[in-house]
Order: sequence, then C-alpha cells, then structure tokens
Amino acid sequence: MFQELSRIGRRRALQGSAAAFVAFGLLLWWLLPLGKSSPGGSVSFSTGSATGVYQLYGTLLQKALAKDMPRLKVKLRESVGSLQNVERVATGEDDFTIAAADAVKKYQREGGRGADLLRGCARLYDDYVHVIVPQTSSVENIADLKGMKVAVGQPDSGVRLIAEHVLRAAELDLETDVEPVSVGITEMPELLETGKIDAFFWSGGLPTGAVAKLSNRFDIKLVPIKEALVKELHKQGGEAEYYRSAVMPAEAYPSAQSGEAVPTVAVANLLVTRADTDAKLTEGMTRTVINSRDSIGDKVHAAQRVDLRTAIYTDPLDLHEGAGRYYRSVKP
Repeated sequence: MFQELSRIGRRRALQGSAAAFVAFGLLLWWLLPLGKSSPGGSVSFSTGSATGVYQLYGTLLQKALAKDMPRLKVKLRESVGSLQNVERVATGEDDFTIAAADAVKKYQREGGRGADLLRGCARLYDDYVHVIVPQTSSVENIADLKGMKVAVGQPDSGVRLIAEHVLRAAELDLETDVEPVSVGITEMPELLETGKIDAFFWSGGLPTGAVAKLSNRFDIKLVPIKEALVKELHKQGGEAEYYRSAVMPAEAYPSAQSGEAVPTVAVANLLVTRADTDAKLTEGMTRTVINSRDSIGDKVHAAQRVDLRTAIYTDPLDLHEGAGRYYRSVKP
C-alpha cells in the first residue's frame, strides 16, 4: 500500500510540474517578444502631420514593434489626419492607422468605400480640442470667432471635422461666418504668431509639441468650450455624439493657462485596421500597444492613458478577431 501511495504521489507531482510548466510557458508567451514566430513581411501605418502626436506615437510604436516582432517591417506614412487615415485603411492603401472615433463614424455614416471592412484593435487615448488665440485677443468663447480669420485644419483632417461641428454648435458656419484657413498644425503656430490668423483649431493628445513650443515663445490663451456648447454638439447627432465634455488640465500648457484648467471637448482615438488583416498580426500589434504604454508614454504623455480595461471598447468599430484573441488571453 505504501508503494501504491508513493506512485500516486509521484504521479500527482509530475502532473503538478507539467501544469506549472505550461503556465510558465504561457506567461513567457505573453511577456516576451514573438521573435522568430512573429509575423513577417511588411505593413504600412498611416499617421498624421510631422509635428502632431499621431506621427510621434507611430514612430515610437514602430520601434516597439521592431523588438516584439522583428520579422515585421512597419512603414510609416504621414497624412493630414483622421479622415484621410480612415479612408486609406478602408480602401487597402494602408494596413493600420490611428483615427478619432468621430472620423470613423462619419466615414461609416457616409457609406465610404470599404467602411464595412473597418475593425478596431484598441481604444488608445483621447484627443482634446484646442482653440488657440493670442493672449491679447478679445475672444472669450467660440461665438466670438465670428468674422475672424481662423485656421481650421486641412480638408480630410480630423481637425476640420471637429472645428466644423464646434462652430455650428455656437451657431457659426465654417464657410460664411469665419474666414477659414486650410492649414495644419505645422503652419498654424507661426501664422498666429505673425498675426496672419486670429485663431486656430487643433485636436490632439496632451500636450501637443507644436502648441507647447508656441506657448513658450508667444503669449497665447485657450478658448473654453463649456458644457452648454457640448450639449448643442450632441444635438447634431451622428459623429458629434462621440464628443464629450473634458477638462484640459492646468499642467498641459502652463505658460498659457496660468495654473487654471480649461473646459473643452475630447474624442477617443482608435487603432484601426481591416477585417481581412491577419489575426496573428493584429494580436501581436495589440499586445505591443498595451505592453509599450509606459515606454511610449515617456515621450507621448497622452499614451499613458492607454488602459487594458478600456482598450477593448472600440465603438463605433467591431473588434478585430486577432485583437479579441489578445484580450481573452489576458482576461483575469
């Protein structure tokens, strides 16, 4: 009987060891780069303007992917912003992108080519609407922009989309009530500083480098977008429903905010791909996005907002199969 118990004990010990080995292997699979088993080939990633947060985030993510999936080559392509990004991925011109939820919804609502193929991998961080004027400006609210020369972003940019909605909420028409200037964040600061425009709209992560640099060399202020205006935004329906009241923290641009938080509007950014993108690739991409949050967040502070608990919510897009596989693998 003692020999029988010994055999049972040994068998249980072996089973326990095997289980522990499997668990350890799964832990390593989750934590370590995919190495030789990673997907190979190349993918293209549509980002944004050269001085915007999308481009910086894409550059840092590219470096993280080079470590996690060394057989994968990631090509970054600059763009004018979210609307162009969405179209590029939907039509197969690019494989991945970052786009704001309002731009995605607009593309879906208008029945853009390939809209039904769009899928989400992760909710990333929020873009905050900036309305910037000189410190000496008489502008105190959005309605005060009437008759002024305002930079509203380039056509097909997320900035242009949100500027149009915010102005409409203040009962202003972008084409007739202001003098719109179609430039991006690369040109906006200098135009404001030299008096060639009276104000500019920008929608981006906090802080946006171009705005921070401007605030350190030229006295500016942020025009508040109060909750009453956000309620008017929501009445517009469609993509405007994805805007929410937010507060730009006092430390975002200390030189411009005089220690005060500023009410504004925020919209979520999504990591976007297509339904036909390889599931193993999107699983690895999603894993790297989540695991590199802190390292990317050192340079892109907005990326510190990436959170495993909220990343799965990619509305208005369905979650990609590979991304869903990743979230299931790390579910407690």
